[in-house]
Amino acid sequence: MVTPLPLTARTDLAHGGRWTSLRAGGREWLWHRPDPARAQVRPGDPFVDAGGLEECVPTIRGLPDHGDAWSRPWRRIGDSEVVDCPQFTLRRRIRQEATGLLADYQLTADPGYRLLWAAHALLDLTPNAYVSAPSGTPTRLFPEAAPLLGRPWPPKSRYLTGRWPAPHGLRLDRLGPDDGSAVGAILTDCGEVQVTDGSGTLSFSLHADPGVPVSLALWRNLGGFPAASPYRSIGVEPMLGSVFDLAEAGPSDAATVPRSGTLTWQLRITATGSPPHRPGKAQT
Repeated sequence: MVTPLPLTARTDLAHGGRWTSLRAGGREWLWHRPDPARAQVRPGDPFVDAGGLEECVPTIRGLPDHGDAWSRPWRRIGDSEVVDCPQFTLRRRIRQEATGLLADYQLTADPGYRLLWAAHALLDLTPNAYVSAPSGTPTRLFPEAAPLLGRPWPPKSRYLTGRWPAPHGLRLDRLGPDDGSAVGAILTDCGEVQVTDGSGTLSFSLHADPGVPVSLALWRNLGGFPAASPYRSIGVEPMLGSVFDLAEAGPSDAATVPRSGTLTWQLRITATGSPPHRPGKAQT
């Protein structure tokens, strides 16, 4: 029997506010890659991939690497978790509901400040897992996809746009088997996505202020990254914006802080699956 499952989360405020657990029905959904360097990072350091869910803002790729919030200590103020960065302050409140988790975000900065944000969630998924999103969603591929497309990348093209689930013939919804490839894609104007693995499904729903671009970033690393010592990692990442690098964002590719100086958005996460078996009293 498939049923809604309560979700619990843990975060590590001392180390970038990283979500370290996302658990439902006895299953841990977040993937982890222990790396001692993660505890020693300072602002501006190269990204250390330790898994979990990182808050990437104001960029994902580019500089600073994976943004400025993941490498700074956060603090608790009441029921909120807060990080102060040189150009903005990000406030996050995570609430447990009967049907899942609700995370409310508030970013304060000078009006006109442009940013990308992603809930950089790396999930612990088997090669049989798959992603469900609305068929036909415009999906951007970036230059690292060129070897998988089997043709040269068009000169001066920042990205190619196709249709989900197989933009330009590249099937992206299946998350295995591992084939030594690694590719990132962005499903634009997509605020709802589900990831199914076995009997469990994890769902993300993102809502933002009117006019703010809402997308879904997919990092499908099937043992192709990094080149020197590759491993498998799958990122399913609700995001604001529609490119990975803020420096490459066109006029409509990034979120902009309004005249009020405050930008807000909301992420809901739910899970369904088979509840864990609880042995009952033996029948006589």
